[in-house]
Amino acid sequence: MRIPLVALMLAGLAFPALAAERCDVAQADWRPVEELTADLTAKGWTVSNVKTEDGCYEVYGHDQDGKQVETFFDPATFEAVGYDD
Repeated sequence: MRIPLVALMLAGLAFPALAAERCDVAQADWRPVEELTADLTAKGWTVSNVKTEDGCYEVYGHDQDGKQVETFFDPATFEAVGYDD
């Protein structure tokens, strides 16, 4: 069975939408991760690790209530933009 070229092209156009990042911030606009850690610590969080994923900072630790969290933050505004279950 041969797949028509048009179908392959359309599938290729759809792929970038599936791979879209959660945060869309130019790297030059990212604030330092140390600022995010300091902000969260001041709010009562315990930060055990921060990595980048989907264009965001992903923070592993415990929130001010002691709940274990994996939270995504916008790297320019430090706004929480999602959670990992």
